[in-house]
Amino acid sequence: MELAMVGLGKMGFNMATRLLRGGHRVVAYDLGEAAIQAARQEGALGVKTLTELTQILPAPRIVWVMVPSGDATEETLVSLGTVLSADDIIVDGGNSNYKDSLRRTKMLSSMGLNFVDVGTSGGIRGLEEGYSMMIGGDKDVVQRLRPIFETLAPAPERGWGHVGPCGAGHFVKMVHNGIEYGLMQAYAEGFDIMKAKHEFGLDMHQIARIWRFGSVIRSWLLDLTAEALEEDQDLKNLEPWVEDSGEGRWTVAEAIENDVPAPVITLALEMRLVSRQRDSYAAKVLAAMRNKFGGHAVRTSRE
Repeated sequence: MELAMVGLGKMGFNMATRLLRGGHRVVAYDLGEAAIQAARQEGALGVKTLTELTQILPAPRIVWVMVPSGDATEETLVSLGTVLSADDIIVDGGNSNYKDSLRRTKMLSSMGLNFVDVGTSGGIRGLEEGYSMMIGGDKDVVQRLRPIFETLAPAPERGWGHVGPCGAGHFVKMVHNGIEYGLMQAYAEGFDIMKAKHEFGLDMHQIARIWRFGSVIRSWLLDLTAEALEEDQDLKNLEPWVEDSGEGRWTVAEAIENDVPAPVITLALEMRLVSRQRDSYAAKVLAAMRNKFGGHAVRTSRE
């Protein structure tokens, strides 16, 4: 099957490479010449403009977009809308907000274009292990893309599925990432509790290895944790600063909008915000209150 990959960041490049290895013909485009050259070395046909891309691909064209969510995705889709033809298919495989995907569906449909939103999980391991894909779009359009999904997935019949109409793919991926926040926070707290029990002299890496097999809490996240702890179980070179991609915020907002309680995901998001407060005023207020009502000791900046 022939398609274009627009956006050759780490994940886009790896997806293009997996497709090439699966026998697909890939036309590669990126703003960076070095990225295009790297894709050519893997066997892709590199182009320097979106117009050139449309001239090479046979109609109806398939264009898979893997660029950062937000303005970059918006600008790319608008640009594609000016060069593609009726019945061409645009796939957004990035982490777009599902509400943006709903709006973009209408925008592209008015141009005669088909739009499919694919929530994609797999990170840097997807090249070898395959990607989990949550797909939103018209059933017939999704079916036309089936050979691509079967190649990118861990197995042709496993790890991907058409979950609903346009917008549903990115919605399900949003919730997926919200759950991920909660899982990560639970692991982090558990290891923190064990690390604090100094009298047992617990080996964090050993425990992570034990839990990876047979345990009810085994997971890929735990596998990655074990790798990190093997390198340095004290994590001395890391600052306690945790970013968020935005999808945890969207999940919490959606829970509130639909009157669904989501305390674990919400608190996990808030803990990421706490990690960025090196000098938390709220913590100071808490300490001051405890001192005033109970005479509890406080630590001053001189200690």
